[in-house]
Amino acid sequence: MNLLFATAFRLSAIFLVSCQIVSADLWFREDFTETPPEVPVQQKHLANPDLLLHRHGPGEGSVKRSFHANKPGDPHYVWSGLCKGNWAISFENKKSCADLSHGRVRWRTKQGADRILYVVLKTSGGWMVSGEGTAASKDWIISEILLGKSAWYTLDIQNVAKGEKVAKPDLAGVKAVGCTDLMPGGKSNACSRLDWIEVYKKRAPLFPKPEKFESIWIYPEPEGISQPS
Repeated sequence: MNLLFATAFRLSAIFLVSCQIVSADLWFREDFTETPPEVPVQQKHLANPDLLLHRHGPGEGSVKRSFHANKPGDPHYVWSGLCKGNWAISFENKKSCADLSHGRVRWRTKQGADRILYVVLKTSGGWMVSGEGTAASKDWIISEILLGKSAWYTLDIQNVAKGEKVAKPDLAGVKAVGCTDLMPGGKSNACSRLDWIEVYKKRAPLFPKPEKFESIWIYPEPEGISQPS
């Protein structure tokens, strides 16, 4: 009996350590609260109490926290369709900065027309926007962007305008992570949608063998597996 108890204890200890290691790789996740639609998206719409929401650019006041009750399975998401100018949102972790040199951003998105959703970073050297992003899709998709392999460009955060390529991007002291498509909204046909976002300090795969496109990994949503929304 003692041997069985000791074995069970050791297995439990291993499981707990493994959980701690995995969770340590996740810097933060943001899914949005299940509340009625509202313009603009605000701090109260965040589900993660450790994050601060920031809106940027001339179109920031029209970024919507959207939801359609008449559409079964419709998530509560951020939508850019009403923005009259360029826009961006970012999530600042109140508790820590992160080294994302080998990190990844995973998100569930649905872009329309020619919109591509890019990653925005606030680093010790200023704001940057990724050269890689998630393009348009007919349905919601989950994709990952490998931060250390993407090209990076300076970002004028006041106007959300892309600048020069950064020769040696420093991702070691990231203070905030967000997104932008670097364009105004165009209603439902030309817009970006963000359901949820996860930021990992290093690789943390969700599904095996994703389709790989340079520094973007696309994950199909398997039948029978319920995705977070």
